[in-house]
Amino acid sequence: FFAHKCIGCGKCAEVCGCHTFSENVHIIDKANCTMCGKCTEVCPQSALEIFGTEMNADEICAALLKDKDFYTESGGGITLSGGECLLQSETCCEILKTMKQNGINTAVDTCGFVPRAAIDRVMPYTDTFLYDIKAIDEDVHIKCTGQSSKTILDNLVYLDNCGAKSEIRIPYIPNYNDGQIDKIAKFLSGLNHVVRVRVLPYHNYAASKYAALGMDNTLPEKLPLDEDISAAEKILNGI
Repeated sequence: FFAHKCIGCGKCAEVCGCHTFSENVHIIDKANCTMCGKCTEVCPQSALEIFGTEMNADEICAALLKDKDFYTESGGGITLSGGECLLQSETCCEILKTMKQNGINTAVDTCGFVPRAAIDRVMPYTDTFLYDIKAIDEDVHIKCTGQSSKTILDNLVYLDNCGAKSEIRIPYIPNYNDGQIDKIAKFLSGLNHVVRVRVLPYHNYAASKYAALGMDNTLPEKLPLDEDISAAEKILNGI
């Protein structure tokens, strides 16, 4: 719900009892919402939207293959991302296999916090893994994500030992993992099939999504400076 777009016309309330208006305030009963989408169809301002469409592997592949000529001409391909796409590894495997059968380059964007079986399932059909590394130290990783870094680091070493190519992506977040760059560089220096390392400056673009979902914004406030990113890149260039 994008409150700034709402004009209070009440058309949504006419088709769904989850919408009410009190003193010009639009109230949504999300607990009883069935995601029928009727309110989005009548909203003249697109203040209400449903994001995401459920599709099976065959439907996704059909959509992707429409752009096969573009992939061939550009030298590009397809990337499975998320969320964490490997939480649906069987479907990922079907899609990746079909793409490889059609000569299309494939990549999997993952945080690595998945069962080893998921890695094994997609590895034969993945040209490059786009792999997130947020921290090496357990306490820092738990502060950043709420989870241990062990599975993530173990899976990356496993991929490397199997000869799988990886592009490492490091989200740089001041006051969270900014002190981890040296340790990440040291860890990566022991790997043999890393094709690229990228430092991704943290941004707070998702703030509007928290508001639209009616959630508390838990994003860190401090943004990295250009010189912070340059310093991190300099350390990583020394690997």
